[in-house]
Amino acid sequence: MNTSNKLVIVGLGHVGSAVLNSALAFNLASDIALIDIDEKKAVGEALDASHGTPFTYSPSVKVYAGGYEECRDAKVIIIAAGPSIMPGEKMDRLLLADRNVKTIKEVMASITRYTKEAVIIVITNPLDVVAYCAQNLFDYPRHKVFGTGTMLETARLRRILANRYAVDPKNVHGYMLGEHGNSAFPAWSLVRVAGIPYDRLDEYFKPDAPLDTEKLGKEVVNVAYDVLQFKGCTNSGIAIVACRLARTVLYNEGSIFPISTTLEGEYGLDHVALSLPCQVTREGVKRRLTVPLVAAEIEKLQQSAASISQVLKSVGVVK
Repeated sequence: MNTSNKLVIVGLGHVGSAVLNSALAFNLASDIALIDIDEKKAVGEALDASHGTPFTYSPSVKVYAGGYEECRDAKVIIIAAGPSIMPGEKMDRLLLADRNVKTIKEVMASITRYTKEAVIIVITNPLDVVAYCAQNLFDYPRHKVFGTGTMLETARLRRILANRYAVDPKNVHGYMLGEHGNSAFPAWSLVRVAGIPYDRLDEYFKPDAPLDTEKLGKEVVNVAYDVLQFKGCTNSGIAIVACRLARTVLYNEGSIFPISTTLEGEYGLDHVALSLPCQVTREGVKRRLTVPLVAAEIEKLQQSAASISQVLKSVGVVK
């Protein structure tokens, strides 16, 4: 069996099943192994997905259920295990910490029985807390573990700005940074459209109303909860994010994304995981970029770090 680009997906709920569908659409891997605490669920997802492979232009990917032994020869493992926020609950991902810290400990303990070579991409919320645990509690090479971070918020920022100025979102550049959650913020000093800085976009594109940066930043954060309330979960966007990250690993692209990693003194912060732009290769995180932020943005980054640190302390992960 050719497992040169084998992908393992752990957790087959709304998000994990969407990751599977996106991975098939992206033609990511020749082998996709599925692991879930509900073994029948994993078998059913694998069987269902396999029925789409006989058609023209669909690659004959091997999709199958299995146990954690499937991680032994995986190149990429995507962790989507654990409960998510449900409609009607308080809209704060950090409230999932106690439940999902236990989940990630169980998952990582199982993975590390079989490999310390695969690149691990964490989706489970609260993302930064869970990513910190996965990176720091299991003697796994730190650079090979990271969370999807603020990639989805960044995509939402670019989509909202693209809609406002009627341009292709691929021409919008910039980042949401900090927590994957309520304290995420747009680094406006880095936002550009075709090289034009954010504070001159109205001059060039002449929208109906002036840009309100504070309002738009809140919109980016809150739109996640709009999706949740309208459809009951958020899974499509984050699945594409995870697969985009998997592709940069499998193809050794060296792409730069705002992902969640443990800081080591950047902006005076450590013992916390949050999102900064990072270069990703087949080995995982090659470098974390201390991008030039203005003072107000550094302050927001520190506030984000404080929020995440408080939760890490509350669940006993750090002192």
